[in-house]
Amino acid sequence: MLSQTTPEPFAPCPAPFNLAAHVLARADDDPDKIALAVLGLTRAERWSYGRLKAAVMGTATGLRRAGLKPGDKVLMRLGNTVEFPIAYLGAIAAGLVPLPTSAALTEPEVAAIIATIKPGAILRDPAIACPPTDIPMINPDTLQAMHDLPPTDFVMGDPNRPAYIIYTSGTSGTPRAVVHAHRAIWARQMMMQGWHGLGQSDRLLHAGAFNWTYTLGTGLMDPWTAGATALIPQAGLDPTQLPLLLKRHDVTIFAAAPGVYRKFLKPGERFDLPRLRHGLSAGEKLLDTIRAAWEQATGTPIFEAYGMSECSTFISAAPDRPAPKGSLGFPQPGRRIAILGDDGPVPLGEEGTIAVHRTDPGLMLEYLGAPEATAARFRGDWFLTGDQGVMGPDGAITYLGRSDDMMNAGGYRVSPLEVEAVLNTHPGITLAAVTDVEVKQDARLIMAFYTGPEPVPEAELAAFAAERLASYKCPRGYFHLDALPTGANGKILRRALRPIYKALHGHS
Repeated sequence: MLSQTTPEPFAPCPAPFNLAAHVLARADDDPDKIALAVLGLTRAERWSYGRLKAAVMGTATGLRRAGLKPGDKVLMRLGNTVEFPIAYLGAIAAGLVPLPTSAALTEPEVAAIIATIKPGAILRDPAIACPPTDIPMINPDTLQAMHDLPPTDFVMGDPNRPAYIIYTSGTSGTPRAVVHAHRAIWARQMMMQGWHGLGQSDRLLHAGAFNWTYTLGTGLMDPWTAGATALIPQAGLDPTQLPLLLKRHDVTIFAAAPGVYRKFLKPGERFDLPRLRHGLSAGEKLLDTIRAAWEQATGTPIFEAYGMSECSTFISAAPDRPAPKGSLGFPQPGRRIAILGDDGPVPLGEEGTIAVHRTDPGLMLEYLGAPEATAARFRGDWFLTGDQGVMGPDGAITYLGRSDDMMNAGGYRVSPLEVEAVLNTHPGITLAAVTDVEVKQDARLIMAFYTGPEPVPEAELAAFAAERLASYKCPRGYFHLDALPTGANGKILRRALRPIYKALHGHS
């Protein structure tokens, strides 16, 4: 048998359609129910479904009155506040195409994004980096005032038209603008069944910031689509306080990146959380030590999901189908997934590239302005993830690693080529190479290695990188070498950098 799934056909997305209308479809069922609570240690900011929908639709009105028209792109440079998801949904409701971005991006990075997407407006908190531009800016106070405007109608249309854009650090070293259709939200129903088991009565606490796509999807859009309650920690809350919030607010599902779990789980600690059913993990590989610590502390499982910016999650464990030990889990119901070799799906048990069929409703439309890069990700009808895996006889998929040198920094995928391109512009560096290394158990950081006439002070290199790269892309250490490891063809062997790091630090 071959390594591919042949699922029952997934119901097609209805037309006409609007992503925001789908997310808020249950808001009128119980407008007084709490849709969102922003949790602090002493107080919580609560939003009912009625208030949330009114704010979204008022924002849609305000954005249209600002001169924006359906199809216009809107760059989001907002902080970790509730204004972020409201503006995001308001833009989509109005037929605009928002691009949510991390507040950590620097001016040069944002300038490159602006040049690529050519937004009609920028929603911008003055405290968030943004280069000088003539593009109209809308500040948070103006956005907040829009909440009280009369609602507009949802702009309905083809579910295959662009709905939003997110940026990913491409394997070429050039960040790509990933364009997603309105139908992407329809595909997330597969996750509700095949990953988090979310229902209307759930209270889901996501530990991420509002302006992170993992939070937007799993932490907000999914609970609101299900008519559940979304809970988000107040900005700046120490992760060690999360168990207190889980207890105090009767959380039934907890979601976070593995790094967050690591920050508050301590050996031997136990939490009394009678309402908690399970945890969710995505963004980077969950290590067995973290899983074991969570299970010991809470008595509940963690269900891990695997995905990428181009298709969100599509392989996962779930409450009704746990992952066999050592595997990622199973393709979600309705997903057509294969393990590909050069000639198509390989036999079960053989290694190949994890691939998603081009008919998947959650798959991206394109990389904006990069048709060749888009075409390069497909082999026939299959989208290539760039990750290697094996499908077992039971259909479970085991992850074997990247087929390139992509790094993972706190849940963000980072291309080494992007970081190296910046470091190579420093006058004291002849050639740079970066990789992520395990600095202690369950913790990986990006490290840079370089050649040059002489060592450059680490503080100088750190400042140089910080001016040009988002903080999560910046190396945490810099090492001067006489030569970088290369293969017979002269290509840098990034994996060979890890033993060098261990040797320099006396690790075994």
